[in-house]
Order: sequence, then C-alpha cells, then structure tokens
Amino acid sequence: MNRDVRLNREMRRLQEKEEERARKRRQAVPRQPTRERIGFRQFMREVRQELKKVAWPTREETTTYAVVVLTVTIILTVITFGLDFLLKNGVLRLLDAV
Repeated sequence: MNRDVRLNREMRRLQEKEEERARKRRQAVPRQPTRERIGFRQFMREVRQELKKVAWPTREETTTYAVVVLTVTIILTVITFGLDFLLKNGVLRLLDAV
C-alpha cells in the first residue's frame, strides 16, 4: 500500500507540473512570424547554395546502389510470385477436393 500511495503522489506531482507548463504556454503570447518577400532569383540562389552543401555520391556508389535496389526488387518479386502461385494452386486444389 505504501508503494501505491507513493506512486499516486508521484503521478499527482507530474500531472500538476504538466498543468503548470500548459498554463504557462497558454499565457505566452504567440508572436507572429515576420515574413519577408523573397524573389525568384534570391530563392534560386539559396537553392544553389544549399545544393553545394549536399554530399553527392560518386558514380561508383550510385551504380552500386542502383544494382542493389534492382537485385532486391527482383528477388522480392520472385518470392512474392512464388508464394502467390503456391497459395493459389493450394486453394484451388483444396476447393476441387471438396
């Protein structure tokens, strides 16, 4: 029983803290974000700057990744086809036997 009382007290304290946080959040006045107008040229300049920061894969890495994706796709397709074929034939034989 002592443990239950302690857990109840802890839960009550946690709930009170959460209510206090929620109250503070409600009291805080949300600020309207200032929106600056961005022209198309500036947007494209920023896009180019960000794309320069990207770590692009090498040609060999891209080829390796493409081969892995195609191989896994083919393997999963064959497995799915095989399971579908076996289950279809099994159900049809079961229904024919009835």
